[in-house]
Amino acid sequence: QVQLEESGGGSVQSGGSLTLSCKLSGYNLDIGRCMGWYRQISTNRREGVALIYYGGSRTEYADSVKGRFTISQDDAKNTIYLQMNDLKPEDTALYFCAGDSGTRGYCGAARLKRTDFGVWGQGTQVTVSS
Repeated sequence: QVQLEESGGGSVQSGGSLTLSCKLSGYNLDIGRCMGWYRQISTNRREGVALIYYGGSRTEYADSVKGRFTISQDDAKNTIYLQMNDLKPEDTALYFCAGDSGTRGYCGAARLKRTDFGVWGQGTQVTVSS
């Protein structure tokens, strides 16, 4: 069974840092598999935050988090991470890990505007207070 399990969320003050983790089970971080982090910003809208591809050599970020967030992966642990620095109250959201079911899917910047991933985690809450 393919699963993604997020962890690492919590409550921090503005300017603080958190690192989210997403553990894959049932499949691997294949070099051609697009993985990403998204956040729920309203009842019906999920916003792309960051993507990682080609074994971690290619990454994409939403403009709102560039320079503050870093996505990375550890193949040995079959885990992707989202290091979040200089957190702001507007970063408060439920953060989801997502992954393509297959490989060789498009994983460029435009993919951040799409939510067509085959596998999603349950989410981890990040709350930033001012």
